[in-house]
Amino acid sequence: MADQHDATASYDLFVIGGGINGCGIARDAQGRGLRVGLAEMNDLASATSSASTKLFHGGLRYLEYFEVRLVRESLIERETLMRAMPHISWPMRFVLPFHRDMRFESSTPTSRILNTVMPWMKGRRPAWLIRLGLFLYDNLGGRKILPGTRTLDLRNAPEGEPLDDRFEKAFEYSDCWVQDSRLVVLNARDAEARGADIMPRTKVTSADRAEGVWRIVLEDTESGESRTVTARMLVNAGGPWAGDIIRTKVRSNAQDTVRLVRGSHIVTRRLYDHDKCYFFQGTDGRIIFAIPYEQDFTLIGTTDSEQKDLDRRPECTPEERDYLLDFANGYFKRDLTADDVVWSYSGVRPLYDEGASSATAATRDYTLKVDADGGAPLLNIFGGKITTYRRLAESALERIVPHFEGLSGPWTAGVTLPGGDFEVRATDGLIDRLARDYPFLGPKWAQRLIRHYGTESWQILGDATAQGDLGRDFGETLTEAEVRWLMRHEYARTAEDVLFRRTRLGIRMTDDAVAALGRWMQDARTEARAHAAQ
Repeated sequence: MADQHDATASYDLFVIGGGINGCGIARDAQGRGLRVGLAEMNDLASATSSASTKLFHGGLRYLEYFEVRLVRESLIERETLMRAMPHISWPMRFVLPFHRDMRFESSTPTSRILNTVMPWMKGRRPAWLIRLGLFLYDNLGGRKILPGTRTLDLRNAPEGEPLDDRFEKAFEYSDCWVQDSRLVVLNARDAEARGADIMPRTKVTSADRAEGVWRIVLEDTESGESRTVTARMLVNAGGPWAGDIIRTKVRSNAQDTVRLVRGSHIVTRRLYDHDKCYFFQGTDGRIIFAIPYEQDFTLIGTTDSEQKDLDRRPECTPEERDYLLDFANGYFKRDLTADDVVWSYSGVRPLYDEGASSATAATRDYTLKVDADGGAPLLNIFGGKITTYRRLAESALERIVPHFEGLSGPWTAGVTLPGGDFEVRATDGLIDRLARDYPFLGPKWAQRLIRHYGTESWQILGDATAQGDLGRDFGETLTEAEVRWLMRHEYARTAEDVLFRRTRLGIRMTDDAVAALGRWMQDARTEARAHAAQ
């Protein structure tokens, strides 16, 4: 990717924030004919958008809060998105074991109603109510690809094997998996291919309205060099930093605030043989997922905890880790301990602060506010979830379009992202074809490449006939050819970019291997700059 951008560029729309909302808006706006710039102070997807639970899902539990519009929109989006990115998103079946001790969180509207009309239930979730919720879940979103709910007898089904014997019944329904940080990068790539300027590691130090436009001061966080660009409209998609941008960068009088909720996850070695996810409900009203992860692992999460300090990188605390382990141990036959955790991560969800009583109850819906005081408009983005990022972008454009003339209408539904130009049901065939074309890969390596790059896998591998043709071997199937592709096409600059966002291979690699990759990438960048200067 180009390291230099026009020092005095003039944009129609400038986006602050390189998470999924910012990159989704940039892609949509550029595709409608606007001249778009985007700045992200770190790597793309370096915060919330790489720390999700990796699901395109409707949010079954949000039905308890009567957030029907959010759930319906999310359910419709699942299949829309899956068609556009079948390499990084795919169907997954979810197993929801039932037992009499399941409880609502006491603050949900459903819980309050049930406690009034059925006080003898004492906050328990009856089976009929769960089945009613799943009926709505199956039918609210016009489901076409994904199969509907069915009931499992865990005493005989393979899904019951890893679970405690007290679980005899479960409901199985559909949602989707997504490679979250890859989703962000592919949106950024598509926006850039259509003409947008995407500027990772570029910090907005100030933005001021002057003569009907925004004057935006940018700082390259690696070189320290500054430049000023202009834009007719500014979008604040800073996620957890949205409030800070309002107060300290644009110095707006907007009174809206962000509620910061930390979601933590742990990763263990694979806990069961099948490829389905478990949806576990606790006696405290909370829920967690246990999800097949990166072929050989199980992902368990998430928590909902208030995060007060953005200056400190969010981490899964020992208390959160133990909470997730205890929660999972209430379901699995095998008792998990801290020694079983091979990796953990945590992200901060920037929810719109509407005064909810708890982090769990805070809405996951999004709120968009236009501030036009002082001339040039500012659009502030609050909240949202990864499943509805494309619809959020369309909603943002509805507020942007009135400030510009002659723009085209919505276009992103069903338009594929790079590498996703194949049918959802053709994924297995594509993996087989890649393995046939490059026999040295083997099935697991071929699957990883297709699940990350789709049809672009052939461009990465080129005319290689043996693994040695792909250059240096960094371990765990990561080769020089893939790293160079990520540096050239996907904005990667550090080992962390490659190992924990473009891929998740860092979970498998030693500290020495990570350091070696980092040194190689630094040398490669130095060499590229020297070559460009000649």
